[in-house]
Amino acid sequence: MIEALPRREREVFESLCRLKSATAAAVRVALSDPLSDSAIRTMLTRLEAKGLVTRQPGVDGFVYAPVEAAEAVAATALRRMIDTFFAGSAASAATALIGLSDRLTTEEAAALEAAIDRAQERKS
Repeated sequence: MIEALPRREREVFESLCRLKSATAAAVRVALSDPLSDSAIRTMLTRLEAKGLVTRQPGVDGFVYAPVEAAEAVAATALRRMIDTFFAGSAASAATALIGLSDRLTTEEAAALEAAIDRAQERKS
């Protein structure tokens, strides 16, 4: 459903996912190309109507949060990117992502090795 959102609604939703929960004003500040306060509130209301966002009263107004966990949204977006740009190959995408990094930390390298080991075990 997220990929079907209009561009600006998707940007607002993705910003809210990064923030975990936020007021409309905080979402506005998080956008690289901010919209007006009323436009942000309108988009958050639309996202709420679509079942993607919840809102709770807070001290500084309503506090919005994504219904779906940010990890699930990220996984969906990553799957779409892999299908679109890497012909469905997670290995090709991972290789490209590693190439973007100047240097891997010891912890990052260990995490990658563990993920590769788990993937190989699943294939067996």
